[in-house]
Amino acid sequence: MIVREGAVNAGDGWRPGYPAAAVVFAIGMAGTTLPTPLYGLYQEQIGFSELVVTVVFAVYAVAVITVLLVAGNYSDEVGRRPVLLCAMALSAASGGCFLLQSGLPLLFAGRLLSGCAAGLLSGAATAAVIELAGPGQKAQAGFAATAANMGGLGCGPLLSGLLAQYTPRPLMLPFWVHLGLVAVACGITWFLPETVAEPKRWPPLTPQGVRVPPEVKGVFTSASLAAFAGFALLGLFTAVAPSFASQTLGVRNLAVSGAVVFSVFLASTVGQSLTQRIGARLALPVGCGILVVGLLLVASSLIAESMLLLVLGALCGGAGQGLAFRAALTLVSGAAPAQHRGGTISTFFVVAYTGISVPVVGVGAMATWLGLRQAGLIFTGCVMLLAAGAGTYAARRPPAEA
Repeated sequence: MIVREGAVNAGDGWRPGYPAAAVVFAIGMAGTTLPTPLYGLYQEQIGFSELVVTVVFAVYAVAVITVLLVAGNYSDEVGRRPVLLCAMALSAASGGCFLLQSGLPLLFAGRLLSGCAAGLLSGAATAAVIELAGPGQKAQAGFAATAANMGGLGCGPLLSGLLAQYTPRPLMLPFWVHLGLVAVACGITWFLPETVAEPKRWPPLTPQGVRVPPEVKGVFTSASLAAFAGFALLGLFTAVAPSFASQTLGVRNLAVSGAVVFSVFLASTVGQSLTQRIGARLALPVGCGILVVGLLLVASSLIAESMLLLVLGALCGGAGQGLAFRAALTLVSGAAPAQHRGGTISTFFVVAYTGISVPVVGVGAMATWLGLRQAGLIFTGCVMLLAAGAGTYAARRPPAEA
């Protein structure tokens, strides 16, 4: 399989480049976190526990992981553009489930479809953004890909929180707005150049499982551990932080809850912007260290019942996550051979999304018996140890930077 990178042939006419692909990526990822500030409203309407909230959230992550394992390398075969269009269709179907929901079944279905969309986007959109960059644009494209991922995830809760708090029909309007954005993304995707030069016409799926090319194994361990720890922090904020803000801090404004979640992703994007200046090899352990400090602040906010400390923890932890995440993705994608890049990136995201799901379900289960505060403290302690271990490993065995 041949991958064509950079500019398209002159005879192809003008086509949008990597910034347009990044916009598509961001719109798709925004839909996956759109329900975050709304879970409290769903709890009131349907009636379910905090454990069910985390299970609903985890269904999304399980779907992401399944798609990455089954079809993570599919865009390497069929091309980036068809996979992106399929992801947009799944995102629209997810929004339809939330618009029609009257109980848990459609809520689970919506999260399942949303996870499938994210699974397709994680590998295909990241590869498309990087491959559409011209000579000398690879660093900017790498930032655009990770910023679109994190920025999109952050804009989802902010958008739905504002619409739910200050407009009528809080459980409807956010999804109608996102469906409009998905339509725009489909139009952009239609005109994107195809970077796979010889795509096959819908070949059969060949599940790759968790597989890393030999060229990548040297960097994959530290990079994937850092991603796991960082995504665990993101999972805490997207699944549990709104409940903590309302139940423990008494903050019931949905726009504020959405803004708190947005802050961790905004800080992640800022952290990513610093990776190139520091260098990926150094940014990986430094990002893990900042992530540990952010987790300490989150733990302090749980003890002191302080919104200020929670926001500071979100900003600090998000910055560390972003710094380490972009460094890890840069090192992994740079070491991967072009013909296996989509599949390698997908394997990397399997580890990351395991971090965003499994620990969060544990928090939900512990919250049922120990309370949300104690569960959060145990969670932050475990993730701190993991982040510190990943940072130490990366510092003592610096990976080669492509």
